[in-house]
Amino acid sequence: MESNSIDSMTSSDVIDDEIHHHNQLPSLSKLGSNNGNSNNNNSAVSSAVHLSTTSVHELLECPVCTNSMYPPIHQCHNGHTLCSDCKTRVHNRCPTCRQELGDIRCLALEKVAESLELPCKYTSLGCPEIFPYYSKLKHEALCNFRPYNCPYAGSECTIVGDIPFLVAHLRDDHKVDMHSGCTFNHRYVKSNPRDVENATWMLTVFHCFGQYFCLHFEAFQLGMAPVYMAFLRFMGEEIEARNYSYSLEVGGNGRKLIWEGTPRSIRDGHLKVRDGHDGLMIQRNMALFFSGGDRKELKLRVTGRIWKEQENNEGNACMPNLCS
Repeated sequence: MESNSIDSMTSSDVIDDEIHHHNQLPSLSKLGSNNGNSNNNNSAVSSAVHLSTTSVHELLECPVCTNSMYPPIHQCHNGHTLCSDCKTRVHNRCPTCRQELGDIRCLALEKVAESLELPCKYTSLGCPEIFPYYSKLKHEALCNFRPYNCPYAGSECTIVGDIPFLVAHLRDDHKVDMHSGCTFNHRYVKSNPRDVENATWMLTVFHCFGQYFCLHFEAFQLGMAPVYMAFLRFMGEEIEARNYSYSLEVGGNGRKLIWEGTPRSIRDGHLKVRDGHDGLMIQRNMALFFSGGDRKELKLRVTGRIWKEQENNEGNACMPNLCS
């Protein structure tokens, strides 16, 4: 298992004394509170709706974490607003004027947000979609243009990025083996097959058909006995992964096991794939049988190939396109 881990920067809990006043709502400070008159609230909302989308979007930015605010949006008696997460962090003190926040909600600003339509935050990565303010978060959680998590399974890596970035990251930072071609032949050796607590996580990246695939070989405890598993993940979306198939084969002493399946997208974490048993599973006794000898040392050879499914126009059947 890789000993080095990659640290990611997190936002500081320290709040600067000087925070921009761009989110101050003096005209709405009383009207937007729970204690305000409902007619005045409606009047304030009507006027505020005419603000430009850009300026309203700036008002909806929390001055502490700079993220967009969603209900409940809190405000102090002077009209300064902040999100509910940051209200706890600032110990119920307004970060702008240092007055006590209390439990005042800015209902007017929450109403204004309902009128907004904003682009997905992954616009710069290619997403063309525009959504109502309160629907944007749901879309962004599933957006096909959102960055991918690092697929390395041997450490809790927090790096995210697009596919070219992650390929370089796996090669340079995790020292993962890179191969071109659609066939593989790997040997897995372990001197103490009864101990999987410090099992080696093997990951190899293959480049074929213009795409990248991650071959995993892992050892883990299933019930009382160790299990060995090999599976393939596709570096891309699930809908693209369905265009490919792969086979894995392991054997020895005149016996062999064969697995065929569709690679899973790296959107699915390796634990989800592993715990779903979606791959070639080898029980310890069978693995030792394949290893031969005195069965005290694990020596497994895993071979396989990747191919692309192509539609046969005449019969609408899928025909394998094998990689040479």
